[in-house]
Amino acid sequence: MTGEVRSVGGVDRGGLGLPAPTPFDSNPDRRREWMVNWRTFIAALRISWVMESDWTDPVLFLIYTVAKPLGSLLLLVAMLEIVGGSGKAELRSFIVVGSVLWSIVLSGLSGPAWMILDAREFSQTLKYVYVAPASFLSGVLGRGVAQMAIGSMASVITLAVGVLVLGVPFALDRIDWPLLAATTVIGVPAILAIGLVLAAVCLQTRQESWSYPEAVGGALFLVSGVVFPLSALPMPVQAIGLLSPLSWWIEAVRHAAIPGGIGGIGGPGSLYTSVTGMSSPSSAEIVIGLGATAGVACLAGLVAFRASERRARHRGLLDVTAGS
Repeated sequence: MTGEVRSVGGVDRGGLGLPAPTPFDSNPDRRREWMVNWRTFIAALRISWVMESDWTDPVLFLIYTVAKPLGSLLLLVAMLEIVGGSGKAELRSFIVVGSVLWSIVLSGLSGPAWMILDAREFSQTLKYVYVAPASFLSGVLGRGVAQMAIGSMASVITLAVGVLVLGVPFALDRIDWPLLAATTVIGVPAILAIGLVLAAVCLQTRQESWSYPEAVGGALFLVSGVVFPLSALPMPVQAIGLLSPLSWWIEAVRHAAIPGGIGGIGGPGSLYTSVTGMSSPSSAEIVIGLGATAGVACLAGLVAFRASERRARHRGLLDVTAGS
């Protein structure tokens, strides 16, 4: 047939002298994509660390990082000593461990949201970060992990003060290391997932967005069994606490670090005991509860962030600054 184009060996033999078109590849290189996302995550982590710590000398930065959680802990312990009552030593351990863990939680919740707010309001580079040839989600998660690392530094020092000064019975040979490792692997992504929800909200909001992480953190502090058991709360509020992965993660770390101590879930008058008939959850039940709630939190965080990202792109919110 006249004008028919035939390709042999990748070269057009129909007289046009053009190479044959490359076949469409419907299976992109996923390994390369994962490597790019991983490098983006590491770069975001390093940048966040430099942004948080490079503004002053290391000693002053350490004091700045530790002052708030340590001051809060000492205030709570002083209140406990004034109130008095039986079992003060166990309650002191309960409060110290909860306060230590909460500084990590609050850092993980705030990190992703602060990444959005810093890039949008302070440096005004959010749109450039978004169009960079890398995963936007990886950058946000890298900021959250960096903040959690900084919070962990403060937690270690706060725990040392609790053990050396306040008499918390913390012994390395009594720690349930398998339980601690398993719950850490499950709990850290759950904390970051809640941080993603906050980041999604901050992508859409304009006024007073800087206060949202602290406000949400304060609400979750109440229902997570940080400084008092959930049984002290009304039943509907206890139900909210049992649906939060933060409550189960804090309970798991307490269970692993100080075996036999006071727990935040269960006990007389608690919703958990009235539903299950058991005084407190076992290690296996804690892992199951944490895994179930963390799975829901991670799914909700990814869905909320992706939906907020699409809406911000379509409405041009990535180019807008609120001046807050």
